[in-house]
Amino acid sequence: MAQNSSEMCEMQLNGVSELMDLLHIDVEADVVDDRPGREDALYSRNVLRKQRHWEKQLAAKKSKRKEEKQRRKLNREQESGTSTEHQFSKRVMKAITKERLAEAQSTGLKLCIDLSMTDCMSDKEISRLAGQLRRLYGSNKKATRPFHLFLTDLREDSRLYRECIRMNEGFLNYVMDITEESCLDLFPSETVIYLTPDAEEALETVNADKVYVLGGLVDESIQKKLSFSRARQLSVHTARLPIDEYMVKKANEKNFHSKILAVNQVFDILLTFCDTGSWTEALQTWFPLGKGYVVAPGEVPPLCTTQTQNKD
Repeated sequence: MAQNSSEMCEMQLNGVSELMDLLHIDVEADVVDDRPGREDALYSRNVLRKQRHWEKQLAAKKSKRKEEKQRRKLNREQESGTSTEHQFSKRVMKAITKERLAEAQSTGLKLCIDLSMTDCMSDKEISRLAGQLRRLYGSNKKATRPFHLFLTDLREDSRLYRECIRMNEGFLNYVMDITEESCLDLFPSETVIYLTPDAEEALETVNADKVYVLGGLVDESIQKKLSFSRARQLSVHTARLPIDEYMVKKANEKNFHSKILAVNQVFDILLTFCDTGSWTEALQTWFPLGKGYVVAPGEVPPLCTTQTQNKD
């Protein structure tokens, strides 16, 4: 009996030992298998951290853009006084806007966006240009005296045309002329003034007898003088915004100074000048601070008149 009892105890101890060995193996296996998981989790946390950082930057940019837009709107309202248009309903305001744009089709200053250079642009640049055209049209809708706008050299089978339809709600209903023809197919060359930052002559005034052309171009590779070369190709007169005459360089950390503006920014400057007759006010209101230029201090230059005779 004692021998049997001893054998049973020994068997139980062996069973416990084998069980512990199995548990030990399982624990080790879990530890080994868990290490890659921790590395994956760490990698995932890094990705999430970078994504959150990117989202914060994007939100900050949107917030800054919104604040800048509100600041400009407040400045315009303060300068012009409280607008009676706020008393009208949205339906009435929409009708007034449509009437203004329709009137501009016959009496407004003429401005073309030359879209002949889009073939050399990347898909990202095409999307950015489509967004700029949307903002440009939005500014024209809000203007007291809107321009008669032309989108020239815009083919229906082009990437930009498709992107404008995709990105810009109601694009096909925009009150503007959209054509595959060039500006010279529509207007005599002697009436055309192509606005390019590389022109020697500064634009002094805006004349109703002239047709102004902006190069529809987004170029992140910074190829120089593309719009100027296009103007030379068309053999038309060129001019630039009077940045050198009214602005000075401002010191900044990156020592960055640029006169290259988006097409909608140039348009906003022209709109404000036509409304106020002041290049100082137009540039101060719309020239981006990040470009490294500010309006020159000192005596305010005299106003330049806009020759916008109505052809009634």
